[in-house]
Amino acid sequence: MATKFSEITAADMRSAMIDSQLRTNDVIDAAVVGAMAAVPREAHVPAALASVAYMDRAIALGHGRALNAPLVTGRLLVAAAIRPGQRVLLIGSATGYTAALLVRLGADVHAVEEQPELMAMAQAATVDAKIHWVAGPLSAGAPDAAAFDRIIIEGAIDTLPDALAAQLAEGGRLVAARRDGAVTRLVQGVKAGGAIALRSFADMDAAPLPGFAAPAGFQF
Repeated sequence: MATKFSEITAADMRSAMIDSQLRTNDVIDAAVVGAMAAVPREAHVPAALASVAYMDRAIALGHGRALNAPLVTGRLLVAAAIRPGQRVLLIGSATGYTAALLVRLGADVHAVEEQPELMAMAQAATVDAKIHWVAGPLSAGAPDAAAFDRIIIEGAIDTLPDALAAQLAEGGRLVAARRDGAVTRLVQGVKAGGAIALRSFADMDAAPLPGFAAPAGFQF
């Protein structure tokens, strides 16, 4: 017989997520683990999917979007090396799960989302003065609020738009997932001399984001 989903069940699932998914795969940063132990992931998925909120897989949210698997989010946050008081630009905030984690880490967050339904769900799930919700195209970012200490692109992209790169402060760090043929790689880079050289640190499936397709090549 199926067990009714409850807060106790969710707490057990969070604990299992940490022990079996995160700690065994290099997500051992105490602050990140603490944040992921505290934020109720089930509040950031459709109610009908609450019982699978902690499974090691992406969760479809509709509109061609998905919430990344917990491990992907954890690895990106560890690579971002968030420090309290930093200004973070989050691209593709979806239902607000990563925004809630960033607030737990002490960041001041500008969370960009272009789907009104996902934005509404995010705002209902997390109310915090340190989250500034930005409605608009993901690839545009939040130029009026730049520059940012960190940029987290919460999904897979083909290319990094110049408009986004320009919003990262000198010495700031950007993390994302980048498609490379049939493989998706988590990448990170620090802005130096106005440029960001991205290097991969893990091969891992990540939910694709709209608006970041590579330009079509010329055909002769």
